[in-house]
Amino acid sequence: MPEPYLLFIVIGAVFVLAGLVKGVVGLGLPTVAMGLLGLVMLPAEAAAILLLPSFVTNVWQLLAGPDISALLRRLWPMMLAVFAATLASTGLITSSYTAIVTAGLGLVLLAYAALGLLRLRMAVPGWAEPWAGPVVGAATGVMTGATGVFVIPAVPYLGGLGLGRDDLVQALGLSFTVSTIALGIGLWWNDAVPLQSVGTSAYAIVPALAGMWLGGWLRGRVEPETFRRWFFAGLALLGAHISWQGLAPAF
Repeated sequence: MPEPYLLFIVIGAVFVLAGLVKGVVGLGLPTVAMGLLGLVMLPAEAAAILLLPSFVTNVWQLLAGPDISALLRRLWPMMLAVFAATLASTGLITSSYTAIVTAGLGLVLLAYAALGLLRLRMAVPGWAEPWAGPVVGAATGVMTGATGVFVIPAVPYLGGLGLGRDDLVQALGLSFTVSTIALGIGLWWNDAVPLQSVGTSAYAIVPALAGMWLGGWLRGRVEPETFRRWFFAGLALLGAHISWQGLAPAF
């Protein structure tokens, strides 16, 4: 890990970039932050720092749209499964199997990047929602508890529900908020949120919000599809590097 003052500079830069991505494409802050911080610290340490900026930016996203009561009625079984499975599996990211957890984080980033680059779409029929939502929620919770990244398979599933743009943005904000709260409780339960991490996480809110503001400004000045392709390509490279970082000691 870098010297403390260098670490604060790195964390600030990471969250400006992560916030910028979220400001342009509407998601990606926790994914980018976990991926980049995973280069200089353990996934559990990165997840603890991620908690407050992720919570603040996702609640902002959740409350920015219209009334969410209809979404809550529709998605509560999935959200309950996300919460319960995250709590049950957070011990994975705080375990001594750091190489496996690091490799898993890289593989999740690779999978998410592949879905984005290939533009694979999931179509969820209405009759499947009662059972598919809890299954996807539980799978997302396990991935969150193991890697600190909560996009797979929640993001493709929510994208396949046929929601309008504003409803989809809110649904993503809801899912990410529930995941962040559950991850925070799980990390605290496993004694993985030291006081220093809370202070660092609070500090990271400022660069994250600055990055989101910059991303909102940039969104009207760049071609969104071009930015999106570069984002997923960069995420794929990052995921491949982190995967190798975790797997290399085994060879």
